[in-house]
Amino acid sequence: MPTPTNNNRSARIYVIAAHPHWRESRVNRQLLKAAQATPGVEVNDLYNTYPDYAINVKAEQARLASADLLVLLHPIQWYSMPALQKLWIDDVLDYGWAYGTGGQALQGKDCWLVATTGGPEGSYHPQSYNRYFFDAFLPPYEQTAALCGMRFLPPLLFHGARRAPEDELLAHVEVFKERLQSYPDWPELEELDACISCPVPATDRPVGHEEA
Repeated sequence: MPTPTNNNRSARIYVIAAHPHWRESRVNRQLLKAAQATPGVEVNDLYNTYPDYAINVKAEQARLASADLLVLLHPIQWYSMPALQKLWIDDVLDYGWAYGTGGQALQGKDCWLVATTGGPEGSYHPQSYNRYFFDAFLPPYEQTAALCGMRFLPPLLFHGARRAPEDELLAHVEVFKERLQSYPDWPELEELDACISCPVPATDRPVGHEEA
């Protein structure tokens, strides 16, 4: 099984990259390469690491526990994330480890969404075909971070990935690279509130964690 790219054993940034069709990617593929070339960043191409969808939960939890920043890098597909990335969250962010009773492994860490959309920014509008501003699709990401005690950072988005001019694409990749290199020295982080607390009562998740 392939292993994630690790440019630094003490990496503080863990990038989870998920794209089911890298050959067809115009933007995410360049973002992936930029992350892989950045010292101190550990990159995991999920579809390459887990082609059978059998996620090594303990290994992923260990990588995540050693990082200060989790980066979710992917295209928006059906207003959400690719299937394997959702499975990664389902399996890795386990009750008793990431949240709930005894689940404090991610407390105080940061979570950053870096995503692309095929449609232009104007398509995310009440008067256009996506019907909502893009912010309407962020609560699942924000609440996932909050439940785990992580601070959700302002997302880095690139709209209209299929047709955006090449110079805009390259400028976006440079912004992404600079952000990785300068973390955590981002001026806007000083204005963000600390991680909120979302304790889950033990009565809501009984022993055995039976599925609903």
